Amino acid sequence: MKRQIVLDTETTGLNARAGDRVIEIGCVEMINRKLTGNNFHRYINPERDSEEGALAVHGLTTEFLSDKPKFAEIADEFCEYIKGAEVVIHNAPFDVGFLNAEFARLGLPAFSDCVESVTDTLVQAKELHPGKRNSLDALCDRYEISNSHRKLHGALLDAELLADVFLAMSRGQNSFAIEVEEAVEVKIVEEIIPDTPIGEVIVCYATALDLEAHESLLSGLDKEIRGKSIWHLN
Repeated sequence: MKRQIVLDTETTGLNARAGDRVIEIGCVEMINRKLTGNNFHRYINPERDSEEGALAVHGLTTEFLSDKPKFAEIADEFCEYIKGAEVVIHNAPFDVGFLNAEFARLGLPAFSDCVESVTDTLVQAKELHPGKRNSLDALCDRYEISNSHRKLHGALLDAELLADVFLAMSRGQNSFAIEVEEAVEVKIVEEIIPDTPIGEVIVCYATALDLEAHESLLSGLDKEIRGKSIWHLN
């Protein structure tokens, strides 16, 4: 039996190390790639306000969350739910980083110690669609999964959409590895290319406007994935 949990969180901001907290957890269970309906969804009182940008994304106000349980009150139930499962997350370092911070406050082991493995669908999407936009919304469009009812980000709704995307991306496969059923003989034909003179190479350097536009594009990508894009990590 293969048990997978598709997980998403909403948070008060983008930086767990600066004290931002988890305010919503949404999980969808799949067994043998079939949705079971045994989902996990909790709103959480973070004991702090959300940043303005985060509030615009999820719409969960301090007032709404004020009577919700604190993370410590749902931690045991959550850990039992995810125990031993493969957890599927889009841009996993973001969510796992926040969950690790919450676990550390309670003296619990790291998130990865509670589950069998973590699968990052953003990494897999980039392998399948290099050079393309691979946000959850972009993948929904690519795989014709309706997300018209998604006005704001919500952890359970996003987990449900991601489950559909994950099944579509991996349809017919138990993994993302490509298996070759039979060997194909390939004949290599060597072609002699005559020597030709190479002209002067013209190098065009980026202007200040080019660099500004490039940085604006990368900042937009960072905002879309709620973290740092791979180009900002280098």
